[in-house]
Amino acid sequence: MNEETNLYRNTKKTRNLLLYASGISVLLAIAFLYGIGTFDGIFKVKLSIASGAILLIMLVLTFKMLASVKDKSPLIQIDSNGFSGRTTPVAKAFGRIEWQDVTDVQLNKVGGDTLVAVTIDNITKYEGRVSKFLWKMAHDEQNSRVNIMYSASEVDIDAKALYDLFLSYWKK
Repeated sequence: MNEETNLYRNTKKTRNLLLYASGISVLLAIAFLYGIGTFDGIFKVKLSIASGAILLIMLVLTFKMLASVKDKSPLIQIDSNGFSGRTTPVAKAFGRIEWQDVTDVQLNKVGGDTLVAVTIDNITKYEGRVSKFLWKMAHDEQNSRVNIMYSASEVDIDAKALYDLFLSYWKK
């Protein structure tokens, strides 16, 4: 028997993330307008470039999130053989990870989010799956291991419950 747990998008959490991102985008748009001199007629180069670049990134991420809201597939799939997730870019790129390759599961606070960090040991098996940029983000050269983070910010459970779920499957 192959027990499986699927975690789906929590629409309330996603709506809150979209509201925060929209609010930040509005503030960045005001800073950009101020930087280009709309209010006082003085052009501020550094402010306009920085706020414009960050605003552009925020808008792209917001529109990507809006496009993915209609997707009803699970964001995290866990079963007795392995797991996969789409809650962070690195986790999405790595795809399915097998439990036999996992050496550690931890709960890490990163910025305003608490992430479940999964450490895998068999790096040659997963090395060709991701781009060089994402590989450098995940690969710990000193220990020759890969750290993949999973976020609970968009799914139906909190970070501690997600961590406990990962631990329960890993220990089976």
